[in-house]
Amino acid sequence: MDPVREGAQSSAETGTPAVRPAQAARMPGPAAVRGEHTHAETPLPRPRPRPLVQRSSVRGQVLDALRTALAAGELRPGEVYSAPALGERFGVSATPVREAMQQLAQEGAVEVVPNRGFRVVERGARELAELAEIRALLEAPVLLRLSRTVPAERWAELRPLAEATVRAASSGTRAGYAEADRAFHRAVLALAGNEQLVRIAEDLHRRAQWPPAGGPAPRGRADLIADAHQHTALLDALIAGDRDLVRTLVGEHFATEGGAGGLGGPV
Repeated sequence: MDPVREGAQSSAETGTPAVRPAQAARMPGPAAVRGEHTHAETPLPRPRPRPLVQRSSVRGQVLDALRTALAAGELRPGEVYSAPALGERFGVSATPVREAMQQLAQEGAVEVVPNRGFRVVERGARELAELAEIRALLEAPVLLRLSRTVPAERWAELRPLAEATVRAASSGTRAGYAEADRAFHRAVLALAGNEQLVRIAEDLHRRAQWPPAGGPAPRGRADLIADAHQHTALLDALIAGDRDLVRTLVGEHFATEGGAGGLGGPV
């Protein structure tokens, strides 16, 4: 029997209207009824991926800029700074500035002033001396131990960082020297393989670099250069394996730098 006629006859028997082939071709299938794409539809374009740079990166850049301003003395101890004003200075909204300032508040650099902004913490000579003592107790024994275990070639790899501190000191920029100084000491301590040690020492080092309020005048270019040359002299002694000289230089480095940006305090 003809399939079309058979379908019509079957429909007549069941009381359901017969569907001709042309009609069946025009009827939507189950996928179309459910709202799904069919071959006859134009697929929607895929959404473009969002850029990887989000607000957190802006906050990080603002945080770095604020830390530099603190080390350079541009943000003065005791002064109150509002997030909108700082945001205008850095060309960003107030939100990432507030987030960065909250991080600095956790680090002890600033304190929140309700409805006004953030006040830069005033540091006295006693606090800086305490930071210097802690850094000396923490870092000096590690450095002396490393002088007995780390081979000369590993110390030689730190030569570019030591030389970078000399260049930064020669520029006379306190913020630039502070960053180069931290990078050198961070690399030295990293040889111990203790991430917690590096993190804690970095935090203490950064705090020691913030200028005190009403204290002595900031270290000048000549002081920074002398300090930087201590790095290269210490590295030379470490490469040569002269542990007696290393001990002497470490003691001098601690004594002369104190809390002003180096290892800090007496050995």
